[in-house]
Amino acid sequence: MEGMEEAVRELARRLAGASSVSVLTGAGVSAASGIATFRGEDGTWSRFRPEDLATPEAFARDPSFVWGWYEDRRRQVAAARPNAAHEVLARWSRRFPHFRLLTQNVDELHERAGTGGVVRLHGSLWELQCWEACPQSPLRWRDETVPLTELPPSCPWCRGLVRPGVVWFGEALPEEALLAAAEAVQTEVFLAIGTSGVVQPAAGLLAEARARGAWTAEINPEPGALAAAADLSVPAAAEDALPEVEARLAAEGAGGC
Repeated sequence: MEGMEEAVRELARRLAGASSVSVLTGAGVSAASGIATFRGEDGTWSRFRPEDLATPEAFARDPSFVWGWYEDRRRQVAAARPNAAHEVLARWSRRFPHFRLLTQNVDELHERAGTGGVVRLHGSLWELQCWEACPQSPLRWRDETVPLTELPPSCPWCRGLVRPGVVWFGEALPEEALLAAAEAVQTEVFLAIGTSGVVQPAAGLLAEARARGAWTAEINPEPGALAAAADLSVPAAAEDALPEVEARLAAEGAGGC
């Protein structure tokens, strides 16, 4: 498509001249790896309400139901592999002198692709925390066991309930993630990739970066809430658009990995 080619060319041109690049990614980046997105026709929230799964109230009401869903997702992610979008972003983390990647995803596929400096805004599927917040346990600890030995799992320190180490609706982002986001919006180029632009505070980062002077772009098959706030909207899947941009950068000799 001519429009798509022009968008890719402009995005590559902006990146080629930048030394600082920040990227915000959402569920759309992992879709090609077989990880279900949350919104859209086949998204998780088309089958469940957020308050039925991803809130402290839901967990307090039925921890076994919530953990059953998260256990299925852990199995799905364990079997998944990074896709072309993850791989391109990993290369960019080595190419640009000042690169930051903020992700709403909890699957850690960016890290598995080799991306440096990932900031997980919403935590990780592979971290657990004590529901009782007992003083004996760390705030979060890793457990990559699939399947878990018991559902719902118990805290190794107090034997109370354990919850997933993710940020649920209605909960605040970790302070360190907020600080990293505040730094990331001070950049030359800010990209929002595969995110609906609905969940706050992440949804406001592109507009804030633009207000601070960054050139901004959204990459999403169906332009969402961020399209109007971006300098450029690329209507394509991340795994299709990013390799095209990378190929153009490589052809023009923009930096190296």
